[in-house]
Amino acid sequence: MSKIVVFGAGGRAGRHAVAEATARGHQVTAVVRDPARHPDLAGAGIAVVAGDVTLPDSVAEVAAGHDAAVNAAVRLDMPAETFFPAAARALLDGLARAGAGRLVAIGIGTVLETAPGVAVHDAQGFPAEGRAFSLGHAAGLAVLHGADTDIDWVVVAPPPVVLDNEAARTGRYRAGGTRVLSTEEDSAPFSYADLAVALIDEIETPKHHRALVAVAS
Repeated sequence: MSKIVVFGAGGRAGRHAVAEATARGHQVTAVVRDPARHPDLAGAGIAVVAGDVTLPDSVAEVAAGHDAAVNAAVRLDMPAETFFPAAARALLDGLARAGAGRLVAIGIGTVLETAPGVAVHDAQGFPAEGRAFSLGHAAGLAVLHGADTDIDWVVVAPPPVVLDNEAARTGRYRAGGTRVLSTEEDSAPFSYADLAVALIDEIETPKHHRALVAVAS
């Protein structure tokens, strides 16, 4: 059993990560900006605390005594190109001080490649707002790649589609590389539940290190 801190625990991905981790017997600290807004998060094996993923001191405080971290946090009240690099820097700093050596972060499928060096968000006609958000993710990833750190991090990117929040957990997924993984045309959308399986698997049995990795059903 590990102690896992989940940043952004109030969102869809974060909630599924908390549920998956606790179902496997891990102790979880669910970090949100305002715990009063998420009273339903509390439960057996779950501590809900306030924290800010963009502040190294806050990260260090809430992550103290934990083995690993999941980052599912996103802020829409600040530019993506500001938020994601700030979060990456704060996580690397704060987790190192806290002694939590493994970071599993959720990426976005639009940073994955459709051809060598060509990301989904580089496609002609890609919406400008979506591109700006995706480039923010890419900037955060660049911070991780460029950091001189002992933190063993991985960014897990689901397919560049809307994930299914209601689908039941199957426990099955494919992972590997930085290119969008091909899927059958009639296949069901990848689910948040199975994304959570991939996240917690990377904590229990790390297979990817200091890399972006695509996942899909």
